[in-house]
Amino acid sequence: MSQTASHSAMLKHFFAAAFTFDKPKHVGVAVSGGGDSMALLRLMADWGVDQGVRVSAVTVNHGLRPEAASEAQFVAETCEKLKIKHTTLTWTGWSGDGNLQDAARRARYHLMGQWAATQDITTIALGHTADDQAETFFMRLARASGIDGLTGMQRRRQSDGITWVRPLLMQERFELRQYLRDLRQPWIDDPSNDDEAYDRVKSRKAMAALTDLGIDAHVVGRVMDHLSQVQSALDIATHDHAIDCVEEDRGDLIVHRKRFAEGAPEVNRRLVAHALKWIASADYGPRGMKLQEFMSAMVRKKDATLHGVRMIGQGETFRLCREFSAVSDKVSVPNAIWDGRWQVNCDKTQDLIVRALGEDGLLKLGPRADGGLPRESLKSTPAVFLGDMLLAAPLANPATPAGQEPIFADAKLIHPRGQVYTSLLSH
Repeated sequence: MSQTASHSAMLKHFFAAAFTFDKPKHVGVAVSGGGDSMALLRLMADWGVDQGVRVSAVTVNHGLRPEAASEAQFVAETCEKLKIKHTTLTWTGWSGDGNLQDAARRARYHLMGQWAATQDITTIALGHTADDQAETFFMRLARASGIDGLTGMQRRRQSDGITWVRPLLMQERFELRQYLRDLRQPWIDDPSNDDEAYDRVKSRKAMAALTDLGIDAHVVGRVMDHLSQVQSALDIATHDHAIDCVEEDRGDLIVHRKRFAEGAPEVNRRLVAHALKWIASADYGPRGMKLQEFMSAMVRKKDATLHGVRMIGQGETFRLCREFSAVSDKVSVPNAIWDGRWQVNCDKTQDLIVRALGEDGLLKLGPRADGGLPRESLKSTPAVFLGDMLLAAPLANPATPAGQEPIFADAKLIHPRGQVYTSLLSH
């Protein structure tokens, strides 16, 4: 076997290992036209034929560079030659505010997730490499990230019903380009890859300066693997600690102070960050000084608010509930999802809306039975209205306002992250 054939066979072996235990019938592949994603496309095409797996490709045009449309067309033409269905998705949502790179990344994943749902695709392959992983490490190191940040990208993760797989995360960029040269497959180099205005480019150049010390992408990858093992151990410890000191109550979390205080500082920090993220249905939890100040308020038995979550209670327990101002403008229709986690089902739906109960809704409720949610928590729960008329508050007791004709309304917690304890092990 020639050296070229041997290298290609080894690359295909490492690639296929990503699907050893979970081979989907139909898999999507994200392709930008760059060297990494074009190598992924070619590997996916061959693997799909060998394994009898249907492969579809998707390109996201962010509309931020004039060349983007022609790059998407280049990918489409390559896919046509490979007999792979290709779709171009266009993002038009940039408002000019905030971090452009982060907004574009979020939009890319969101668009691809929506596309996958229409194609009956539950797995999407991404072309990140060992070089991307190492660059991410140095970028996050510069931000003084903790364990979670320094573990970098996961080889496989689940989000919003999609399994995102990075089959090339152990391969270096130069290997993939050599593979493309052997195939005589062209690719497109994004000019922004040399623009030092981007932190990733700065990290790449910093890495080059460290090679004399023996620090390369593979060494950084091994360090990240070690940190990942530490992260897993912390996740398990946090999970066990949560079971011991946290109770879920109608979407709120009740924390027992004494048992919570017995946890190690890092375990407690992770538990609180996860709890805030879970209640807010947020992609990211709070970090740094704000989280530290929130935890300090817990110790001092002071009410506090962070990340759209309210902490109340000065006794042996404290309650974490949704902050009213975070949901005051959220509106949905019955039987839909409200605030990303509640589904309110009604026997009547015409002209009805679901919104937070609020102070006005609380005033319209009749006497509440013992054991109900506290006022601060209850006003942030979903309620059914006809105009300004409150018809039902499913999480209140009673559920029907005083003197009001009853309607059936039931609120179910349909949390995208799953149950609070198990989600600690799958974030």
